[in-house]
Amino acid sequence: MRSSVQTLLVTGAFSFLAMGFMTTLAMSEGGKPTDGYDIHIQAPHMMADGTPGGPYHHYCKGVSDELLQCQLYESTDPNAKLVAIEYFISKDLARKNVPLVQWNRAFHDHQVEIDTGRVQILDIDDPAKVKALAEAAGKTDGVIFHLWDKSQVVPDGSVSTPTSLGHVFRTE
Repeated sequence: MRSSVQTLLVTGAFSFLAMGFMTTLAMSEGGKPTDGYDIHIQAPHMMADGTPGGPYHHYCKGVSDELLQCQLYESTDPNAKLVAIEYFISKDLARKNVPLVQWNRAFHDHQVEIDTGRVQILDIDDPAKVKALAEAAGKTDGVIFHLWDKSQVVPDGSVSTPTSLGHVFRTE
């Protein structure tokens, strides 16, 4: 009995070490999904209840040629709470796959938003890079999932879909 317990303990210890080694290898080879959120955009939103909100700090990264995703915070404090996520989806992809009534309810045209002058691209000193990013963003539609309202002590599972200030409903 005693040797069985020792065998189980030794086998368990080796298994635990092997799993830790494999996890470390996997992490060191690839990186993390949170890597690369280094495009910093600041913009206000039109909250679902019709009131202006923000401005929100968007930390974004491209995940494909047609999709940029952003983590949204109310401040740049290192301990700021993640309050929303936003997707920048190529207009062609969004408009082919989202019915017009749903697009008008939850999406917004980033070019319309940029044209309001309320969007700022931060932490980039080269005006040519800022212009290129703004032009690329202008070719996308956005959808925001707001997860944590200021009035809440903790998020309660409710999700709202704000749009941009200056949102214009599409007719086609």
